[in-house]
Amino acid sequence: MNDFPEYINGLPDISGSEGHIERVIEKSRERRVFLPDSTIDYGRIRSACAIALHMHQPLIPAGGDDLRTAAIISNLQYMMEHQGIGDNHNASAFRWCYERMGQFVPQLLGEGRAPRVMLEYSGTLLHGLRRMGLDGVIDSLKTITCDPRHRGAVEWLGAPWGHPVAPSTPVQDFRLHVKAWQHHFAAIFGLEALERVRGFSPSEMALPNHPDTAYEFVRTLRDCGYHWVLVQEHSVERPADGGGPGRKHIPHLLTCTNSHGETARIIAIIKTQGSDTKLVAQMQPYYEARGLSRWELAGKSIPPLVTQIADGENGGVMMNEFPSKYFDVVRECSGTDTPLVNVSEYLEYLFEAGFGMEDFPVVQPVFQKAIWDRFQPGEGPGKLKDVISGLEKEVPRFHMDGGSWTNNLSWVRGYGNLLGPMDEVSALFHEKVLKPGMPSGEPCYRNALFHLLCSQTSCYRYWGQGVWTDYGSEICRRAKEILIHDC
Repeated sequence: MNDFPEYINGLPDISGSEGHIERVIEKSRERRVFLPDSTIDYGRIRSACAIALHMHQPLIPAGGDDLRTAAIISNLQYMMEHQGIGDNHNASAFRWCYERMGQFVPQLLGEGRAPRVMLEYSGTLLHGLRRMGLDGVIDSLKTITCDPRHRGAVEWLGAPWGHPVAPSTPVQDFRLHVKAWQHHFAAIFGLEALERVRGFSPSEMALPNHPDTAYEFVRTLRDCGYHWVLVQEHSVERPADGGGPGRKHIPHLLTCTNSHGETARIIAIIKTQGSDTKLVAQMQPYYEARGLSRWELAGKSIPPLVTQIADGENGGVMMNEFPSKYFDVVRECSGTDTPLVNVSEYLEYLFEAGFGMEDFPVVQPVFQKAIWDRFQPGEGPGKLKDVISGLEKEVPRFHMDGGSWTNNLSWVRGYGNLLGPMDEVSALFHEKVLKPGMPSGEPCYRNALFHLLCSQTSCYRYWGQGVWTDYGSEICRRAKEILIHDC
């Protein structure tokens, strides 16, 4: 039985029990959850690899012909119902991709192998699957998430519920996304499953690099119980010289300091080599790891870990070639000195071996060295603003848009017509809901929160101007109406 109802008044259970969830997470913060059941001899292996599958579908106002009255449905449902448009014929393949690890993992375990996979599903996808009646997909995921026979092979990564881009999402809203995902996940899979969620996967691999936003990003993750975060290699730099991280296949310590001089830290696992789904579909991390040997860290020998994440459904290679390649690699590497592992399992080994966070090399968000060369932490947001303005004028490459899986796409420039309404709804939610202290279990709170989080989905910007920005603007309009007339 689930700890919370999955739906309340027709909406996913994304708020109302935050205090209970926080107490459960805090109580289990130091408990090892993967290593006790692991069969991997980390003291013997040479190297290891880890893969994560990112799954997402946005919610869009497309359940009808009139944009202003159309029901909010999953984009997957729209694809299913309009398969003659564009690539919508892939809808059934997408659905299978969302379910199939729930069958692959038990099969491989039944063969005596040691599969591993990390899964990250957005809240909008999980809600969309349930609303489409695809209960079999959820049940398949429950098998590998909750069954003690299978769950050691699967690590869930936390995510922001609505798939927002952290650098351009108001920090108080990003925290709401993080908490809503935990709430929704617990409602589906239970609190015990939530206790095992230790790593975090940012949408679009987007890491804020503005010092104040980056600090709040890390502080939110730490406050919500996360132990580590996945980052893209070109979104971080070494504090000493601004260069990229050297030994990318060991854990790093992401350190973010704000304009007031406050610092927040979290373990960072570095994802390398861009966003090409073929890297995971063809299990490239395994073949890279096979060429590595143990490295020295803090006077001890550790196995390097090659880590990759990719969309779990997009592209013909992922849809068609990944299953056979995954089976081949799991069967080949199980029991060898280059196994497939999950990150939290690997980190638990390091901590049991006596390592601490202070042993990991430090990184910071990209372009921050240029700021710290001109600004002393504690000089305040006014001075920081002046420093950033000066750098933007003097240094062509410098920006505070954040770093993500691609360095040629801005999540801010060219989207004023959407960011304006998003910011307006965010401010209204704060004024009408958060500031007065409205209980998070109130129907108006949950309804307004649902629309606020939906409105900040990255897809409304990723696909450029047109129908997608229209979708985002329409959800903003509905959120505003709810906040003005119902709250």
